[in-house]
Amino acid sequence: MTWLWTSADLVAAMNGRPIGNLPQGVTGISIDSRGITPGEAFFAIKGDRVDGHDFASLAVANGAALLVVSEAKLPALGRLVSPMIVVPDVLQALVDLGCAARDRTAARIVAVTGSVGKTTTKEMLRQALAPSGAVHASVASFNNHWGVPLTLARMPETTDFGIFEIGMNHAGEIRPLVSMVRPHIAMVTTIAPAHLGNFRDLEEIAAAKAEIFEGVVPGGHALINRDNEQYAFLEKAARAAGVSHIHGFGADPKAEFRLLDFVSGPEGSLLRAAIGNQTLEVPMGAPGRHIAENAVAVLGAVHLAHGDIEKAMAGLATMQAEKGRGRRYRLAKDGGWFTLIDESYNANPTSMRAAIALLRDAEPHGQGRRIAVLGDMLEMGEHSPAVHAGLAEPLAEAGIATVWLGGPDMAALRDALAETIETTYRETADELAAHALESVRPGDVLVVKSSKGTGFSRIVAALLDKYQAFPEREGRS
Repeated sequence: MTWLWTSADLVAAMNGRPIGNLPQGVTGISIDSRGITPGEAFFAIKGDRVDGHDFASLAVANGAALLVVSEAKLPALGRLVSPMIVVPDVLQALVDLGCAARDRTAARIVAVTGSVGKTTTKEMLRQALAPSGAVHASVASFNNHWGVPLTLARMPETTDFGIFEIGMNHAGEIRPLVSMVRPHIAMVTTIAPAHLGNFRDLEEIAAAKAEIFEGVVPGGHALINRDNEQYAFLEKAARAAGVSHIHGFGADPKAEFRLLDFVSGPEGSLLRAAIGNQTLEVPMGAPGRHIAENAVAVLGAVHLAHGDIEKAMAGLATMQAEKGRGRRYRLAKDGGWFTLIDESYNANPTSMRAAIALLRDAEPHGQGRRIAVLGDMLEMGEHSPAVHAGLAEPLAEAGIATVWLGGPDMAALRDALAETIETTYRETADELAAHALESVRPGDVLVVKSSKGTGFSRIVAALLDKYQAFPEREGRS
């Protein structure tokens, strides 16, 4: 049996108090009593809504090898008979274990932040580095105060490359996370008006993202989007943090890792890039210029991490967009099919424009339409009316003639759209889902884009539930 952690190492890392007959070790770390795998340790974290201690019995029933619980909660666990490690604070114990995981590994560590593209870039890095060694990367968007230490704690000692996504909603949130991760390479994908309601301007957002440079190990690297207007600010911040090597990526002629050319297709793209001393032609399995730009950053990171560039290119060629982040579905309808592009995970003005560009480059079938299904961008604060109305311009430039809108903030875009654009507006995601189910036609291409909290993923789910996947080989024309 290969243990992720021996029980002795768990106790030592967390300075915990063992109770009962601890197993020799555990195969994994979990904070979810429902999804725990037999042999894993269950950490009973107290969250904003639920307390993991309330589900300790369920974790044991589902196969937890041991429990990590709070000293204060121990009396409330009653007669629960299970091996335990008792600590003053379970979340802090997870942080301590994550730091121990970072201390014991010789892996090259890459940390990714940015206003847009963190998770997609992290997944591209996972695929690009996999042929070069054992890769450990965060699951989904585990990028906050519990997701980062959990990802660290799950990292095997034998990892060759560790990839961590680090997110924030407010200033000061990245600093403690990157101090745990201590990356060799810190990447900032871009700075955009995300969470704008929590900041005065883009420079404040850039300053918060720049906290990632404070954790870079001596001799490490910063990888910054040179096409972004905040590049100079970020470069200065990286130097102030003591980062030894600062690299730019993008189409800018001064970029060290440079996008030379980009040819977009409806379901993929081809890019030419200068990486190190090589000029590479890289076929991409997912379309969109924003994907290509981040792919250049990924190849730059592979180069800096001493990975195999040729094998990384092959990995990028086979990548698929993630659920909620551009994944495409071809769905049967009335003897034909339509295309659904799921961008429902999150949204800000920059990612909205990227999604509109994706729709512009997509190819309707027959008499099909390009349809933008757009919902509110949250956390825009006082800027909300202006940034929503501001989407009228990219929609017009892209030639999108059909727009379906939902949510109170999208009323500003409804009022700003030209009369030549066929516009449907509903107050809620569920009302708009009903409209989509009845109104979609064979040949259409729909992009569904909104902030996660609006529930626009239910529109995607409703379409996937009603219409079956169309066989790929029959669907192509």
